[in-house]
Amino acid sequence: MSLSLASIVTETARRLPDQTALIMDETRYTYRQLRELMLSTAAYLQGLGVDRGTRLALMCPNRPEFTISYYGALAAGATVVTLNNLLVADEIVYQVENSDSVGVICDLDSYPQVRDAVQRTGCCKWILIAALDCEEARRADPSRPSLGEAIRANAPLESYVQTRPDDTAVVMYTSGTTGRPKGAELTHFNLWENARIVSERTFGEREDEILPLGPGHVAVAVLPLFHSFGQTCVQNALLFNGGAITYLPRFDAIKLADIIERDKVTILDAVPTIYNALISSEEIPPEKLRTLSFGISGGAALPIEVRKAFEERYRMPILEGYGLTETSPVACAQARWRPIKTGSIGQPVPGVEMRIFDDNDRELPPGVEGEVVIRGRNIMKGYLNYPEATEQVMRSGWFHSGDIGKTDEDGDFYIVDRKKDMIIRGGFNVYPREVEEVLYAHPDVVEASVIGVPDSHYGEEVKAVVALRDGASLTEAELVAYCKQHVAAYKYPRKIEFVAELPKGPTGKILKREIRRLFAAG
Repeated sequence: MSLSLASIVTETARRLPDQTALIMDETRYTYRQLRELMLSTAAYLQGLGVDRGTRLALMCPNRPEFTISYYGALAAGATVVTLNNLLVADEIVYQVENSDSVGVICDLDSYPQVRDAVQRTGCCKWILIAALDCEEARRADPSRPSLGEAIRANAPLESYVQTRPDDTAVVMYTSGTTGRPKGAELTHFNLWENARIVSERTFGEREDEILPLGPGHVAVAVLPLFHSFGQTCVQNALLFNGGAITYLPRFDAIKLADIIERDKVTILDAVPTIYNALISSEEIPPEKLRTLSFGISGGAALPIEVRKAFEERYRMPILEGYGLTETSPVACAQARWRPIKTGSIGQPVPGVEMRIFDDNDRELPPGVEGEVVIRGRNIMKGYLNYPEATEQVMRSGWFHSGDIGKTDEDGDFYIVDRKKDMIIRGGFNVYPREVEEVLYAHPDVVEASVIGVPDSHYGEEVKAVVALRDGASLTEAELVAYCKQHVAAYKYPRKIEFVAELPKGPTGKILKREIRRLFAAG
């Protein structure tokens, strides 16, 4: 049996050759064009010796070049190692060497640090500049080939290279919450099936109804495509049934609203900070977002107050989902055919099982908090070159997420917090998310993150790092008093630090580890 993730493009091109697939400002590519670009890229890569199982790195922001290179590499039979385009040379060296990538496809902005990194590796043999504009690429380095030149010089393959469902399609490096980042190996079937579920099960009003994200649907790639959320839920899911992708290389709330209006975007996949930025901007009138059918939120817990404010202003629902890089990523999601419960992430998607385990891997009853564990068609093969770490997270036959959650009597899941984020104050467990929800409910608070800091008496003390709205004059004492009214005495923050903006990662997700590094000194 064979299966390639590249079949997403060829199958849709067969059915809908003239349908728009990719949009970049005023430029549009049909599915027929995307198929030809993909197979010409694959032909060029084969000329470099790329074959089934060869690993190559891709470092590019949200542009058509990312999608063309991604599927071109897959069509050549290669495994794509997607790199965060904000990495510096030292980080690139580690991920390229750890994955044993033979080459790198990178955009013009990333080229200087990629060139530096490649010179320091023994495995990497070539660099392809991911630019369709040949002249622009020549100005950066006339000695390097560009994607545009590669496509023009190579006739497309007749079809993609056959791969097996359990062959590794993509390696994505996780954020490295424990030590150095580890590469999650996701198979062709993992990603194909997850894209199918997102594409076909998102809009249905009944559980047995299929209303795919096909022609007429447009998603904006505001989430970075090197990340599993954007890669599966925007790129792969929209292309699966004939939808279109429009690109935003770098997040800007006003630019995002302009693209939604211009390209008649119907679905917005975003992290909570993006939804928060849209409601916090006074320059974005509600009519700018009128074409949206609904939003999907993931990557972090969506604060209840942000959700309510967004839905009231823009008159569209937000469905919340849950997953990790290791789960391709969607494991659980709210659905149109079930009541949307505040604070819930819904139920496992088809083909996925979830449970709540205690520290001895025994299942816990509804209402009791424990670790979220997952198994199913979406689970990675393992961490590349880290068998011990793989064995640890896959013990008892379940992937252990490191998240604390619970279920209710209806089988809906709730995420309480990260297991490693939990604060133990004087023997009492404090879950930062609960305190953050209280802070977000204050009208003067834009962003908030709660961490534990060392304390000689209680072991850990609760501290909040907060960004206020422009013009707000809220004091630390006033905010502490406010929190005392809404949470138990052992939970409210005794320390509050005000900042202009919280540190965020490339998806816009607030970086708890960076906040600890900067603000956790007792």
